[in-house]
Amino acid sequence: MSNSDASVMNEAARRRTFAVISHPDAGKSTLTEALALHAHVISEAGAVHGKRGRRGVASDWMAMERERGISVTSAVLQFEYRDCVLNLLDTPGHADFSEDTYRVLAAVDCAVMLLDAAKGLEPQTLKLFGVCRTRGIPVITFVNKWDRPGREALELLDEIEHRLGIRATPVMWPVGVAGHFEGLMDRRDPGFVTRYSRTAGGATRAGEQRLPITRSLEQEMTGLLSSIEEVELLQQLSLDHEQEAFLAGFSTPVFFGAAVSNIGVRSLLEALIDLAPAPVGRFTEDGGEVPLDDEFTGLVFKVQANMDPAHRDKIAFVRVCSGIFERGMMLAHAGTGRPFTTKYAHSMLGRERTSVDRAFPGDIVGLVNAASLHPGDTLTEGKAVRFPPMPVFAPEHFAVVRGTDPSKSKQFRKGVAQLEAEGVVQVLMSDRRSGQAPVFGAVGPMQFEVATHRLQHEFGAPASIEMLPYTLARRTNRAGLELLGSTHGVEVLQRMRDGAFLALFSDRHRLAFVARQHPGLMLDLLAAQQE
Repeated sequence: MSNSDASVMNEAARRRTFAVISHPDAGKSTLTEALALHAHVISEAGAVHGKRGRRGVASDWMAMERERGISVTSAVLQFEYRDCVLNLLDTPGHADFSEDTYRVLAAVDCAVMLLDAAKGLEPQTLKLFGVCRTRGIPVITFVNKWDRPGREALELLDEIEHRLGIRATPVMWPVGVAGHFEGLMDRRDPGFVTRYSRTAGGATRAGEQRLPITRSLEQEMTGLLSSIEEVELLQQLSLDHEQEAFLAGFSTPVFFGAAVSNIGVRSLLEALIDLAPAPVGRFTEDGGEVPLDDEFTGLVFKVQANMDPAHRDKIAFVRVCSGIFERGMMLAHAGTGRPFTTKYAHSMLGRERTSVDRAFPGDIVGLVNAASLHPGDTLTEGKAVRFPPMPVFAPEHFAVVRGTDPSKSKQFRKGVAQLEAEGVVQVLMSDRRSGQAPVFGAVGPMQFEVATHRLQHEFGAPASIEMLPYTLARRTNRAGLELLGSTHGVEVLQRMRDGAFLALFSDRHRLAFVARQHPGLMLDLLAAQQE
């Protein structure tokens, strides 16, 4: 092995690249900020009690996110802890932005599944866990909001096992029921309890005091005896962490805490270093595998424009899959073979960016002015390699978008093209509708709000939305365009991204009727879901 190969392998072993996934309002962005706080990346968290009073967290860089206290786009935070480099991908929790989250999960090696202590497993969490299982991504579970009233810890473990079909193996165990949080027990060191002291608004790291379990402590901490009994029960049930089972997706290590108070976060951060996997070789579209020490390859999983109003540039987020990235190197676009220069490359901390000269497998690099790149593209240094394509969701909501200021028509067209390139919405066109009135297709209606907000505030092109009476889209062909053009309750448009024809239907009954009348014009339902 050459020195260069050894460097790649050594540096890859130091990387941990993971996403935080959850249902909306489980505290995902707050946990993201708390992890950065405990890693000493920031000195004060942007979270205080409740969303209405919350300052914007580092990962929520978009104005709309800061105004509403929600995450509507994914963000990347890279920082060091102990001797490791962590690449944390904060994902939007709202179901309307599932497509963005799914792209992010194509770029990580592990996921932190965040649960609300009172609500347990919720619909969006179940969907995202299913994606992790399909892609072989191991999952660490963090039960959040234990400082508020909630469910029994043992009940939550039982729900995880029965609804997900995976063994829940607690590493940390809470002292005190949800809403009366007295501390944490480390099952690997059962003779001690860690007690926490809260800070004002959770702005700084919570104080920790590690105490031996004594009779006086049992009398002082009202929930300690019950917790000791529960830990003994877990031992009898053999619910112990097994690394091989975790990496294989058969079990999930479980941690408890309160992210808004920064309690239990350090334990999770340590687990990401000790338990989460380092990068490994990646499979290609044709079933081959690219080893870590091969020539450079990278996967574009996200494209974002106008992150910094002062620069108005376009950044492609690239996961380094193999080899060494060096700023200024000439790469090739695997799909077109066209060269791509990397003069301007950054590492990211939310919207903040710093120039990066070298990056290794697992790292996320932001390539600036990447006008020719789209999510799912592969960049290579040498041989043509293509990684599996990103999923494209069948949209379920449709709206005509019109620029309301005729003098801003050029900005409107530019903004629409940019939103389509990023995958914020699917842009559909037809001869029946002019370029100034494209149709946006979305998984959820909030995407329309994000799109019009960005058109106005980033491109200076205010726009109006007119909802269309369609709820389903299916792939068709040019024959479908001709045959279905005059069919009631159906409209056929062409997707700007790839030229595909989509037939839009008012409801499933109309779809079934047309399918019977014109068999073969549309792909089957499964293909339409993932395309």
